[in-house]
Amino acid sequence: MNTSSLRRLIAAVLLALVVPSVMAQWMWIDQNKVRHASDRPPPPDIPEKDILQRPRNLPPPKTAAAPSAQPASPAASAAPAPGAVADAKARSDPQLEARRRAAEQEKKAAEAADQERVNTARAENCARAKNYLQTLESGIRIQRTSPQGEREFLDDAQRAQETQRAKDAVARDCR
Repeated sequence: MNTSSLRRLIAAVLLALVVPSVMAQWMWIDQNKVRHASDRPPPPDIPEKDILQRPRNLPPPKTAAAPSAQPASPAASAAPAPGAVADAKARSDPQLEARRRAAEQEKKAAEAADQERVNTARAENCARAKNYLQTLESGIRIQRTSPQGEREFLDDAQRAQETQRAKDAVARDCR
């Protein structure tokens, strides 16, 4: 093994040892004076003075408020509901709240666009049905093409069926 290869190997080993601690966003010392590095926050029993590093985008910790003179009720000391914790986190993170609001607005806009598309199609169908009904009721001869490609004219029974279909379409789409 030559010196160039040995240097590369040593550099790779050192890099492998350094990268996990660099990737960590949290660093703290536990009760046994052991140093920890993680991408997750330390356990709640770690005091603030033992937290060595925090993520850069994390706001500074809030100081504990002075205890109130009134004793807390047993209901107040109970653990909060899981939904309440999620709501509190959402309220505390303005970017998350902004993304949630944007997603809700996009969803409402998509629903409004879908409803507008349905209303437009319904209006077009209504206009076509009214026009066809008017043509049927005018008494002019109406022809259509058979599957064999031949022209055939509607007789009275077929005209009555088509008139009923057109009236149903008008009732359904012209509300």
